[in-house]
Amino acid sequence: MLRRISKWSLMTLATLVVVIGVWVAVAAVVYSPEYAWRVVSMLKSSQADYLERFPLSVLAASTDPFVFETAADEERVRSGFESIFGVDDFDAFLAAQDTQAFIVIENDKIVYERYFNGAARDSMLTSFSVAKSFDSALIGIAIDEGYIGSVDDPITVYLPELAQRDQRFTAITIRDLLLMASGLDYQEIRWGLFNGDDPLTTYGLDQRQLALENTTIIDPPGEYFSYNKYHPQLLGMILERATGMSVTEYTQTRLWDRVGMEFDGAWALDSETSRFEKMEAGLNARAIDYAKLGRLFLTGGVWNGEQVVSDDWIGESTSLDPSTHHPDYYPDHWGQIVYADGGGYYKYMWYGALRDSGEYDFYAVGDHGQYVYVSPVTHMVIVRNGTGFGIPSEDWTNAFYEFAGG
Repeated sequence: MLRRISKWSLMTLATLVVVIGVWVAVAAVVYSPEYAWRVVSMLKSSQADYLERFPLSVLAASTDPFVFETAADEERVRSGFESIFGVDDFDAFLAAQDTQAFIVIENDKIVYERYFNGAARDSMLTSFSVAKSFDSALIGIAIDEGYIGSVDDPITVYLPELAQRDQRFTAITIRDLLLMASGLDYQEIRWGLFNGDDPLTTYGLDQRQLALENTTIIDPPGEYFSYNKYHPQLLGMILERATGMSVTEYTQTRLWDRVGMEFDGAWALDSETSRFEKMEAGLNARAIDYAKLGRLFLTGGVWNGEQVVSDDWIGESTSLDPSTHHPDYYPDHWGQIVYADGGGYYKYMWYGALRDSGEYDFYAVGDHGQYVYVSPVTHMVIVRNGTGFGIPSEDWTNAFYEFAGG
């Protein structure tokens, strides 16, 4: 009997291996061997992927770096978060929750800065979807500079190929992409795995072609929020075509240099052949340099007397749009978490959190627990990087909200 079971198990295992092998081989033919290998070997993206397994386009440290002043108040930060989380040792808690960096900046001074789990101040850390908030800032700068007319421009002004494929693309505006409300289809995983939108937008070797040819309209734009990684790809192509520069060059000259990034950074690219920046998640930097995006938005877009991005854009890109502030606009599970029974919202690739005073905080968030949290009420920026969330995402943002409001 045991021999029969063993033989049957081996036959089943062998059949499964053959099926998987055929399945991967078909994907290699339909797409490419490299794409199939990326999907199978990476499965879920990690920091190592964006730093080691994708090509990189370097962002050079500023020749005039900005260095935050330090006014250490670590015990107040520790005790505040210990009370919020109900723990005895905040540093140990952070380490246990897969944290790499945790920085609190208040009134332009560092009050807490610690690194964990092998990370240090000069460790390159992947932004994941925090990159989208950088994308948004770059779009705002391009509008300020006149490269882009406005957020109400149809995307087909810059990407006419889309209209040639489907005239309905002419109704989608840059605003719709920034709001994650384009009406484009996005199914993270499909039955064939390799044809799911999440693996395609993460591991595809030509993201330009993918965004132009694999996008499908299922609903009119502006009707509801639906998280979709084709949106940042399309925005990246619009930036390229409008400015005549690569996204790396535009990031370097309009942000990296102007806000005094202390360290080199890098955009991960889709492939050496295509060399298109992975707009959805591929920005890599040091934690202290992520904080500078938050500071830029706290200062009304002014840095050392220079208007880097307009104050109007900062307000427009982070504030609540009352016309979309209802539960029907956030129909799916993630949307309901964002909406938070009316306490939260999504704007131009920033999340918002309303306060009783009528003011609001806003923040960028990325997979594995990357955050740039900004509270204008207390002039505070909180940065957290990690190899995992540890606790649920909303627990982090609720804690930042409470601490910043205290």
